[in-house]
Amino acid sequence: MMMTATKTRPAGLAAIDREMARQHADARTSFEQNAAVAQQVAAAIGKTGRLLLLGMGGSHAVGRAVEPLYRALGIDALALPLSEQLGQPLPLAGRTVLVTSQSGESAEVVRWFAEAGSTVDVFGLTLESTSFLARMVPCLVGAGGTELAFAATRSLTVSFALHLAILAALGDDPDAALGALDQPHDTDIKQALAALEKVTTIVTSGRRLQGVAEALALGLTELSRLPCFSLEGGQLRHGPMEMLGPRIGVILFRGNEPTAELVTAMATSVVEAGAPLVIFDSSGQPPVAGAVTLPFKPASGMAAIFAMLPVAQRLMIAFADARVDNAGTPVRTTKITRSE
Repeated sequence: MMMTATKTRPAGLAAIDREMARQHADARTSFEQNAAVAQQVAAAIGKTGRLLLLGMGGSHAVGRAVEPLYRALGIDALALPLSEQLGQPLPLAGRTVLVTSQSGESAEVVRWFAEAGSTVDVFGLTLESTSFLARMVPCLVGAGGTELAFAATRSLTVSFALHLAILAALGDDPDAALGALDQPHDTDIKQALAALEKVTTIVTSGRRLQGVAEALALGLTELSRLPCFSLEGGQLRHGPMEMLGPRIGVILFRGNEPTAELVTAMATSVVEAGAPLVIFDSSGQPPVAGAVTLPFKPASGMAAIFAMLPVAQRLMIAFADARVDNAGTPVRTTKITRSE
């Protein structure tokens, strides 16, 4: 009788599994426990009308994802990498600043506070209540403590919940987002994984959901060690489509909002180019022929993010596990980046 070897779950992925298993509960708790600081941040934003979101890596991707949600409330919101603000600083006068660092200890965070001067209208968002960031400014602190696994999963979900607390304090209705958080969507990823089986690169893209696309590309790169990257839908259209073909996988995010038609048009072009295509779809529109669609009930904004993100996490983990023996164990970086 032929015996089939069973692959042992890599320690790094097992650590990610543990983080993901509690991310929804920690996110819910984070939303509920940070109302007071969220009100402080909302008051500052209401006073200035301008919000600068600073972060690195996954923290910057979170900023990119929530940028349009603040703008929809009439706030002049801009997300920048903290390294860019250090080297090419925007004036901070008249802006509320939200510095996001899951560890609260990143090298750029420490240097920025050493050089920034005034911390008036500066706030933080972190997972660690005793971190450098939490000691410097009032912070929204995520439940569950520091994320231990490499590649952001729970930290992203918790960070989005902290932003949801701020958005709710600004008057946005959190019910749809909380509903998506309380009832995780169980979507089969087998077809999506099969579609990407032979690709050597993945490009992720969206319009209003571009920040989620960027978070996924980062995680795919970190875990699979393949060059996966993200381009906003318009930027993908302006030239880079020359790279598309059977070895370039594309993952699109389509929500129930006005830019959905642009994502649909891009999807059609990707299929015509012969590139394997996966669509995370909460638009409520018909599937695109030739694409693998991961369907979600119609949603936009944070509700769409909370529905799609855990499924995207499962896809990136499975994609990496099929390609790397020790996926989840970094070989060139560390969980907390302490050098620039």
